[in-house]
Amino acid sequence: MNGKISGYDVEMITKAVMETIIGHTVDGDNSSKQQKMTYQNAAQDKSAGGYQVPVGVSARHVHLTQEHVNILFGNDYQLTLKNKLMGGQYAANETVTIVGLKLRAIENVRILGPVRHRSQVEISATDAIKLGVKAPVRESGDVAGSASIALVGPQGALYLDEGLIIAKRHIHMSPADAAAAGVSDGDRVAVTTDRERATVFHNVQIRVDDSFTLEMHIDTDEANAAGIATGDCVTLVR
Repeated sequence: MNGKISGYDVEMITKAVMETIIGHTVDGDNSSKQQKMTYQNAAQDKSAGGYQVPVGVSARHVHLTQEHVNILFGNDYQLTLKNKLMGGQYAANETVTIVGLKLRAIENVRILGPVRHRSQVEISATDAIKLGVKAPVRESGDVAGSASIALVGPQGALYLDEGLIIAKRHIHMSPADAAAAGVSDGDRVAVTTDRERATVFHNVQIRVDDSFTLEMHIDTDEANAAGIATGDCVTLVR
């Protein structure tokens, strides 16, 4: 394969994927419920020896334009709410199958709403190996020149020439959080963990917005390597 997929190839991908998934019931969300915590108590904790930030482990997910929602789910289809997230975002009930160039697929990839002006897929490095693709590490939204991926929904399939990335780890903060921590939007910091597999994460980007809730976002590979989970706390250092 030369790296480009024609309309006929997309049809063949759709057929191959659907043949593997038709005939059994899909749960739609096999992940365990995330641990709840009070973020106000996770901030400046003197006893913990630094500015504490709660962790949110981000699993693979998809952002779609309305045009692409229509292709995958039908004309004028509207995503439906499953769980509210920060900044006006939400986890949708809808999922898709993503397919790499070697017809390796991952099913039940959650869509996050609302719709965006450009579609993108965020995965882990382990997911990239499974899919047989080389996805770059990028900030969300920076998809120019990124990897290709096919998406399959219940009503159709589409191919993204670019849009597949591994998201850079980052910390969401409100302006008050940033002031308390002594950081600014766009800063790069390090954070430490104190678990059995103690780890230092470098080059963690700070993102500041009034709509944000204090939380560090890492992917499943990073969380597993450090032995941490959603609801745990890390310590921000400069």
